[in-house]
Amino acid sequence: MKTSTLELQAADGHSLSAYCAQPSDTPRAALVIVQEVFGVNGHIRNLCERWAAEGYLAIAPALYDRVARGVELAYGPDGVARGRDIRTQVSDEIALRDVEAAVDHAARALGDGIKVGVVGFCWGGTLAWLAATRLQKVAAAVAYYGTGIAGYVNEGPLMPVMLHFGAQDANIPPADVARIRAAHPELPAFIYEAGHGFSCDDRAAYDAPSAASALERTRAFLAQHLDTGSAGR
Repeated sequence: MKTSTLELQAADGHSLSAYCAQPSDTPRAALVIVQEVFGVNGHIRNLCERWAAEGYLAIAPALYDRVARGVELAYGPDGVARGRDIRTQVSDEIALRDVEAAVDHAARALGDGIKVGVVGFCWGGTLAWLAATRLQKVAAAVAYYGTGIAGYVNEGPLMPVMLHFGAQDANIPPADVARIRAAHPELPAFIYEAGHGFSCDDRAAYDAPSAASALERTRAFLAQHLDTGSAGR
């Protein structure tokens, strides 16, 4: 495996960094890993490396570079407060430009026939949803506890999407989850007996059984829709 820091350029000319983990062999596909409000921290980098170990080219764009470069926050009240402050300065629409820059880079780097997926967490889960509804080059998307998806429920995905939610998530009301599932009953949407951030093993909210179950479902979903030769939906 090889890791590096890339410099990407968004469509509006903004230059941003991205953490990249590349598998030793030819990638089976590419994944854009979209951060939580804590920036491209150790956990997000670790996720890139884990997916690279499974054969994916994994890229995590630094969505906070428009405000401050090198933002890497710890989990806890101080990190939440700082992350939310920066987050208010970067709209979903602007952040999606930077996600698209990572998608475009992966598509160019891997060439024809290799697919690109998006996996996002928290704010990144919302952006994964928007990538699925707005970006033509994305072949599949997975959103973990996307806090803002209900606000975009009227947008229909252009490609396969999988959703993960926690039943005890204080950041996403049950009514929001019900609204999403009612609007898109065709999508696989799973609810776990866990709270917000349940898949992050660096957080106090980590729930190992829920995380393992969600990961296995995500693995199978991505293999189905991204592996070379898969037909998608």
